Amino acid sequence: MELGQPIAKGNTATIYLWENKIIKIFNDYLPKSESVYEANKQKFAYSCGLFVPEILDVTEIDGKQAIIMEYIKGRTMGDILFENRQKAEYYMKISIDIQQRIHMITANDPLEPMAGKLRRQIELAPKLDEKYKSTLIHKLDSMTYEKRLCHGDFHLFNLIMSDHKVAIIDWVDSSAGDIRADIYRTYLLYSHFSMELADMYLRLYCEKSDLSKEEIFQWAPIIAGARLSENVSSEESEQLMDIISYYCPLQLRNRT
Repeated sequence: MELGQPIAKGNTATIYLWENKIIKIFNDYLPKSESVYEANKQKFAYSCGLFVPEILDVTEIDGKQAIIMEYIKGRTMGDILFENRQKAEYYMKISIDIQQRIHMITANDPLEPMAGKLRRQIELAPKLDEKYKSTLIHKLDSMTYEKRLCHGDFHLFNLIMSDHKVAIIDWVDSSAGDIRADIYRTYLLYSHFSMELADMYLRLYCEKSDLSKEEIFQWAPIIAGARLSENVSSEESEQLMDIISYYCPLQLRNRT
């Protein structure tokens, strides 16, 4: 099957536009259930009434697992914002309205529980020694919350503006968990790109909700520890370790 040149390429898959559909071809090293696993998450979000690309098929193409989905024509809000930085707050407010709609949805099956996902990521983080891992997992186990739909990778580049509507893409990291953790994850992603943007996001989210920065930052060391299991640069790894050591030094000394 001749798909032409890819329009995007990530760590796990290559994206093609073919006959007005998006085709996502997964890398060979992934489990054979990966396409079904990701498609089910996106189907759940779609079933909740969110503007999400519809899954059309889960199949194999040239021996590789693939998802075929609706093509949403438009541009990412990230691209639009960086062409007009004076309207940064305007676009950020739109994105937060969308994220808050996501967070209103109660979530269980078929989504993975956030706690289990974070625990697994912390345990796999190569930069963390056993004391850090034990401390972070203990902190994770102490958190209580209502399980809500969390995107897991929410930022302006995963939002596509199309005919005055905004589509939410890339649901592979979604889970049923604490919205505070999802908010901190977004803040953390922005902070590695622009602290000005990260601080704007956090300020606006807190203004538009009844949450405080202190409540959200309870998740800081846990999310930073989980992030270390991902393919991050050495500079970002150092920043993540700084976050963990800032929030967890007393716990570590008391457990030695």
